[in-house]
Amino acid sequence: MTPSPTSSVSRRNVLAGAAALAGSATVAGAAVPAQAAERSGRQDGHGSRDGKAVVFRNVRPFGTGKAVDLVVANGRISDRPAPRGAKVVEGRGRAVLPSLVDAHIHPDKTTWGGSWVTRKPASGIADYVAQDVELFNSQTRSVAERAYGLMSHAVTRGTRGMRAHADVAPAYDLAGVEGLQAARERLKHALDVQIVGFPQHGVIRTPGTVELLEEAASTGAVDFIGGIDPGGFDQAPVAQLDALFGIADRHGVGLDIHLHDRGEKGLAALRGIIERTRSLSLHDKVTVSHVFCLPELDDRELGVFGEQLGELGISLTTVAPSADLVLPIAKLREYGVRVGLGSDGIRDSWSPFGNADMFDRAHKMGWVTDVRLDDELTACFTAAADGGADVMGLAHADLTPGAPADFVVLRAECVPQVVVDAPARDLVVHGGVIVARDGELVR
Repeated sequence: MTPSPTSSVSRRNVLAGAAALAGSATVAGAAVPAQAAERSGRQDGHGSRDGKAVVFRNVRPFGTGKAVDLVVANGRISDRPAPRGAKVVEGRGRAVLPSLVDAHIHPDKTTWGGSWVTRKPASGIADYVAQDVELFNSQTRSVAERAYGLMSHAVTRGTRGMRAHADVAPAYDLAGVEGLQAARERLKHALDVQIVGFPQHGVIRTPGTVELLEEAASTGAVDFIGGIDPGGFDQAPVAQLDALFGIADRHGVGLDIHLHDRGEKGLAALRGIIERTRSLSLHDKVTVSHVFCLPELDDRELGVFGEQLGELGISLTTVAPSADLVLPIAKLREYGVRVGLGSDGIRDSWSPFGNADMFDRAHKMGWVTDVRLDDELTACFTAAADGGADVMGLAHADLTPGAPADFVVLRAECVPQVVVDAPARDLVVHGGVIVARDGELVR
């Protein structure tokens, strides 16, 4: 996307140029910070509300083959016959596919469901940050209300889990975190949510931010704390990472760090993250988002980082902003690196675009990478399903016995066709319970 002369840069361009500004089984070994596990609305993650069995009759798993009866018991797929008196939901030959995971989203910033916002030109992250504050102060709806509207919409489109980032800065105190906590509580029957306290304004460059992050972590308000471009935007690569890893180590929370910096600046930050993860034994507790410095590497260089990331359980996320910035997921997976797909910001001060629909995001990933073969299209779906689940430490919703009964019912032929068409989700099921029907939340 080329910026107009009056708009200066877009979200995509500013992220891409940030350096210039400065399987199918349950997931193995993906640790989740204690807060996330304790706050699960379903204890083990998938207990149905009444514990009764449900039969989804005449459905086609993944859209292929003959129709079957899918039995759900205690919130999980069962290989046993349905007990007498089980509730029956007629599938009418429709397809059943796993619901998806949004591994990177910013619900606190959204204007979703509100009046149109006219955005102003911006020339870099600092300008966007200033406009974030203006937008926050202009809203008549609370963060909790706006976030709930967006997150419930995501549920109706087939999202089962999300890692949600909330800005933490003196300009907001912890209002963003508190808003996401309220929205999460309202949706605990329908959506698994992890909250990241994200220092969008910088960690070191904005005094008071470290203290707020410490407070959020020490009180259990967040599951993760974030960071942003230690060398580029914050211009304090050592101090930022020392502060963030110190907080994580003291309070047992995870880390999810935005890294847009490209070239050596980005790679230096990634090395710093790897070194601290190893020295503090924070294996399986660290995620790096965007990581635009990795797609630039050749196979040998990528392998060096891939081995270390896989060894330490450092996961990555991508939002597929453009062909040259999508992470090389297949190659990274060879080294055991978990990579999830996310939708990033939705109708905020940064951009009017976005819809929190992960089926559409899988479509966009295929579009920007110009894929056409069935296995390539399926890989886009897998990134949004299993990849996101791996990052969040959720079991794969792969429709096998024992898997969480998190799925959608829709009219479809096969997974590749779903990625291309993103058809309407007729039913959304979470923990064996219908939570959305024909695009509307079932409360």
